[in-house]
Amino acid sequence: MNENASKVIVGCEEWCAFPELDIPAIKARVDSGAKTSSIHAFNIQKIRREGETWVSFEVHPLQNDRKTVVRCEKPVVDKRMVKSSSGASELRYVINATIKLGSNKWDIELTLANRDTMGYRMLLGREAMGGRLLVDPAMSFAIGNVSREDVNDFYGKDKTPRTGLKIGLLASNPELYSNQRILEAGDEHGHEMVFLNIKQCYMKLDAISPEVHYRGGTILKDLDAVITRIRPSATFYGCALTRQFESMGIYTINSSRAITQSRDKVFALQLLLKNGVDIPTTGFANSPMETSDLIEMVDGAPLVVKLLERGHGRGVVLATTRKAAESVVNAFKSLGANLLIQKFIKEAKGKDLRCLVIDGKVVAAVEHEAAPGEFRADSQLGASAYVVKITPQERAVAIKAAKTLGLKVAGVDIIRSHDGPLLLEVKSTPGLEPIEIATGKDIAGLMISAIEKKLNWKGKI
Repeated sequence: MNENASKVIVGCEEWCAFPELDIPAIKARVDSGAKTSSIHAFNIQKIRREGETWVSFEVHPLQNDRKTVVRCEKPVVDKRMVKSSSGASELRYVINATIKLGSNKWDIELTLANRDTMGYRMLLGREAMGGRLLVDPAMSFAIGNVSREDVNDFYGKDKTPRTGLKIGLLASNPELYSNQRILEAGDEHGHEMVFLNIKQCYMKLDAISPEVHYRGGTILKDLDAVITRIRPSATFYGCALTRQFESMGIYTINSSRAITQSRDKVFALQLLLKNGVDIPTTGFANSPMETSDLIEMVDGAPLVVKLLERGHGRGVVLATTRKAAESVVNAFKSLGANLLIQKFIKEAKGKDLRCLVIDGKVVAAVEHEAAPGEFRADSQLGASAYVVKITPQERAVAIKAAKTLGLKVAGVDIIRSHDGPLLLEVKSTPGLEPIEIATGKDIAGLMISAIEKKLNWKGKI
């Protein structure tokens, strides 16, 4: 007899349940390449019960939904070092739980891990499948799908019709933490949130009836506001779309002008200096012949060299000696590129401040500390974020910087020097994940509140 005949065929994704955990439906990624199974968990706490070690934790069982929460408790069966898909290893609690897949039930081991930034809240690994399942990667929901109505019934989700605003989020990737949080925050405030992929929007330029169309030909004409989160590579087209929404009388947080000003780094620094905001001594050139004179502008080495057309932290080099500085500048010159050189602020010790400004107020601030071996406190390079109390002077610099560039929402990066706070950069699309996690503040919700205030919307929150 063929031993596979008794096995259940599943697809690459399936709905399952954990009755003991009061989770009636959770979508799982079926991955035979992963050894262990994992479920999303946060607020994980070890507890003692009758001499045994237990763990309490909370679960967001639904994708793109941090409002629905299930609290669970189970005995700990192990603590295990697990390597994630990114290659990082972490020590995780392991529990036993009964999984229900269709009409089949059996016990499996689950590791507890925060999967908020991942596509699936549950990963079903090969240890849990052994002897029971066959995977057809070309299929999805071979066991059966679960409708949105069923999910709402399972979790008692509110079916009250929306009476709030209609807000568009103009961005590129709906899966990013920041974009998910904004969509969720708007939903929690009772508004209708619409994700608008920049590449899927197109325009009708007309003096009398300007329009923005979305994929499928939908005319976007009933929006109350648009939240603009435009990645650097999409600045030109994203700002063109933002101007189009503005011409239609739709409020945009941040405006096209403000985004354009903040993305032109040299122009932004010139505006900030004109308005009394101090920056590290900076030189700017396009493939300069006088390398030596450019280096002297910032009082020599050590100095930082930046390619102006850089992205995600690339094209930024620390030159610790004059010879190294000349080599780096000359190497960048050979590219025919625009470059900035800045005085290196040694006393900052690889730390900088990120102040989150919303509607003219600093609503949160963290200190970034550079990862070992790095000289910059860049989250893209593994920098850590800690809650910090900023000085009145630092607060004033952050507010003035955002106001100067016309940004209603801004991430203002400041470095502490012997001469006081110096501004490094102002970002029109600051990431929310590090600052929300470090401070515990609902930054996305504050952005929605700023829109409500601007539009004089008074509703039940």
